[in-house]
Amino acid sequence: MRYIFLILIFFSTNSRVSAQQLPHPDSVQMLIANTAIQLECTEAMNNLYNFKFQKAESVFHWLERSYPEHPLGYFLMGLSQWWKIVPNVDNKRYDKSLLAYMDTTISLSKIRLQSEKKETRIEAAFFLSLAYGFRGRIFSERKKWTAAAGAGKKALKYIELASEKSELSPEFLLGDGLYNYYSVWIPENYKYLRPLLWFFKKGDKELGLKQLQEVSTHAFYTRTEAQFFLMRLYANEPKQGENRSAKALAIVENLYTKYPDNAYFHRYYARALYIKGSRTEELEKVCLSILENIEQKKIGYEAVSGRYATFYLGYIYKKQFKDEAKAIKYLEMCIKYSEKLKAFTAGYYLYSLLYLAEIADINEQYSQADYYYQRIKDTKQKKHSTYKKAKIYLKKNRKRK
Repeated sequence: MRYIFLILIFFSTNSRVSAQQLPHPDSVQMLIANTAIQLECTEAMNNLYNFKFQKAESVFHWLERSYPEHPLGYFLMGLSQWWKIVPNVDNKRYDKSLLAYMDTTISLSKIRLQSEKKETRIEAAFFLSLAYGFRGRIFSERKKWTAAAGAGKKALKYIELASEKSELSPEFLLGDGLYNYYSVWIPENYKYLRPLLWFFKKGDKELGLKQLQEVSTHAFYTRTEAQFFLMRLYANEPKQGENRSAKALAIVENLYTKYPDNAYFHRYYARALYIKGSRTEELEKVCLSILENIEQKKIGYEAVSGRYATFYLGYIYKKQFKDEAKAIKYLEMCIKYSEKLKAFTAGYYLYSLLYLAEIADINEQYSQADYYYQRIKDTKQKKHSTYKKAKIYLKKNRKRK
């Protein structure tokens, strides 16, 4: 449920800047297509996505000071808060600062929306769509569905206002692409949410993918965000007759190579390699580096990343390398990470217990196998394949006893 409105669209309370403080909307030029500003921001954007937040934010604060009436610096600061949340979306530490920066972006953009200049109005609509989109994303993570839907509807309004954008920048296609794709995908996959989407126009999934691909190739500020979404779309919705998992792997491999300290891209790369199945040695190396980064307490590396890495290691040592000792070590570590996250119904936890049970059974350690199978049964995930196996095994083992 947590991702339903997050993926609905990419794209107030106390604002950081009041309307009384704002100058005339035409007092600052349009910055989003300014080449000099982009050059200033290039390294900062790279630092942001490489989780060098302090370095990135020093430039974003410079933008705030240099252009206090323009939304760009405040939006980028909000984007930085979002990426501090991404590795573990249950972390609420940055919620308030994210919302505050997006509220400021909204306040400043609404003033600029009154400009007599067409390009200034279009740029303002662009920032409004993004800011409301991020409000929707965080509300969806917090399961505030009504607030998420409201933010999504406002984002759509401003996407439409920016419809005269083609001559300016591919940045503006991000909102269109996400909306076109997910306005179709959500009702297809979550029928009970259809009533919430009655007031949203229907999009076009294939057009949405093409638009995201264009943004991921040609945009500056939103390129990596588009790649982020394409990676997830291809990985989570494989299409018959088209190897989208291979496309997802290609995107995340590029992102990880470019941003090796981004914990989310790091673990998603491990996930893509695991799905690929044929690059086992590389998967092992990537997972071990994740665990090393956790040990070194690098930013963004914690239990979620550890759960991914240890499960994949446990799997390949059991299934492919036939090293039971290492398989047991990492599967037990995965269980501990899962317990820390209280993720008792997730596949990582259930399959780790299953694999440990199978290893115990092969070695005729039946009481140990019983123990792991009983833990699976205790989760009461009756529709999960591991539950059925546990039930059958425990029944047969009782007869053996």
